[in-house]
Amino acid sequence: MKTTKLFFTVLLLSAITTVAGQSIIIDHHCAKLEPIPVWALEQAAESLHIAYGHTSHGSQLITGMTALAGQDTLLTGYKGDYYCWDYYPVPGENGSCIDIDDYFKPGDLGHNGDTQWAESTRDYLDNDPSSTDINVVMWSWCGGCSDNTVEGINIYLNTMNQLELDYPGIRFVYMTGHRDIWSDDTLKRNNQLIRDYCVENNKVLFDFADIESYDPDGVYYEFANDNCDYYDEDMNKLGNWAIEWQDMHEEGVDWYQCSPAHTQALNGNLKAYASWWLWCRLAGWDGTVGTETPDSATDILVFSRGKTIVLKGMPQGPITVAVFDVSGKKVLSKNMQGTTDALPSDLKTGVYFIRVQTDNGKYCTQKVIIK
Repeated sequence: MKTTKLFFTVLLLSAITTVAGQSIIIDHHCAKLEPIPVWALEQAAESLHIAYGHTSHGSQLITGMTALAGQDTLLTGYKGDYYCWDYYPVPGENGSCIDIDDYFKPGDLGHNGDTQWAESTRDYLDNDPSSTDINVVMWSWCGGCSDNTVEGINIYLNTMNQLELDYPGIRFVYMTGHRDIWSDDTLKRNNQLIRDYCVENNKVLFDFADIESYDPDGVYYEFANDNCDYYDEDMNKLGNWAIEWQDMHEEGVDWYQCSPAHTQALNGNLKAYASWWLWCRLAGWDGTVGTETPDSATDILVFSRGKTIVLKGMPQGPITVAVFDVSGKKVLSKNMQGTTDALPSDLKTGVYFIRVQTDNGKYCTQKVIIK
């Protein structure tokens, strides 16, 4: 059995992007575009190769992402032709789309401790030539959290953890199950088990249920289903929060039309926004709202001149420059001042990633080729 996998720009996932010991939780707070910087969108397209397994509920992410590409009339957060993925590219000046092997294997996370999805993952990673560059794997539920037992959820968590141990070059994304009013207590218990495990064990979680529990204004719906219908405590239907929100806002400006399975367009919008937040976190963004790390990170230019690393446009003040090789190993680190623009080195020929961090903790990461 293959237990290791070559990976290159995925080093950002383990050594640069995430603070050691920190989980990545993608929930309703992440279902928005405006905080995500352009450099993170570009870096996600350049560095991530994603395998996504799902059935109908999980397709909401893909449906939302597909329709998002080209929605340049959206009022808040849309930054141009950066939101494409490789099955449905939209031509743009950025010239690249994020790589997603959608439906890479049949099925979903199953029911009651079924682990066929894990065997399918192993078969794909070990035997499928198209998997050689994969560095992110994600599976969704399709009802399996609603009827699962505590034992079944623990089997899921333990199986995911074992995959992480066996394929250390790949980030595995955990998921909660979709809202289900008729199994409300069981579903909430099982989803909370997954959340607690991910937080306590520093995992990556796409909190599917949490995203569809809030409207864009942050209003929470305690009793709701995957269609966005909401109920009172006696299970009397009161309305549909997505349709109500859409009716009060302008299509094409505040939200966009799409047709996700089992639900409303707005839910597909939110899943797409959260997906891009996830991709960008995995690709190097720290999730800091409203920053282009560091102060004017997009103005910093990093390149090589022989074996010297040249940095142009750095902000004034103390700077830490760290250099990582393609395995994620830190090979050089130096404290500098913003007025200094050259870092001599004796690096071997190859690809390196340079992290420039200011004294307030903000950073950017750029790739450099030493020839």
